[in-house]
Amino acid sequence: MNPIFHMISGAPDPVAPFSHAVECEGWVFVTGQMPFSGTALDSGYPEGIEAQTHAVMANLKTVLEGCGLDLANVLSARIFLTHFDEDYARMNEVYRSHFPPGRLPARTCVGVTGLAQGARVEIDFVARR
Repeated sequence: MNPIFHMISGAPDPVAPFSHAVECEGWVFVTGQMPFSGTALDSGYPEGIEAQTHAVMANLKTVLEGCGLDLANVLSARIFLTHFDEDYARMNEVYRSHFPPGRLPARTCVGVTGLAQGARVEIDFVARR
């Protein structure tokens, strides 16, 4: 077992000590992404759950592309929402729009009491080469 620790140019700077993704034997574990509008930790988040979900998905796509993958390689997702009842339906609409019909990953979505730097949403992926 020889894991590869990916740090992706153009992806947001980590908010804690972690790699953007870790790969082992064709499995790629993509760290949860925040809705940063740029790469710096002070780039801020867009307003509202729809814009934050689009930003998270864009950051996830950047990490996947940096690993030579895309959304078609994603098998599983975990979504974390700080305002679950208020944001769940609207987040789902945006999330679904990023995947072709019939190609949705397995998924878990949970409500949490807080996310880094006050984000409303965080999403991570498990992908396979």
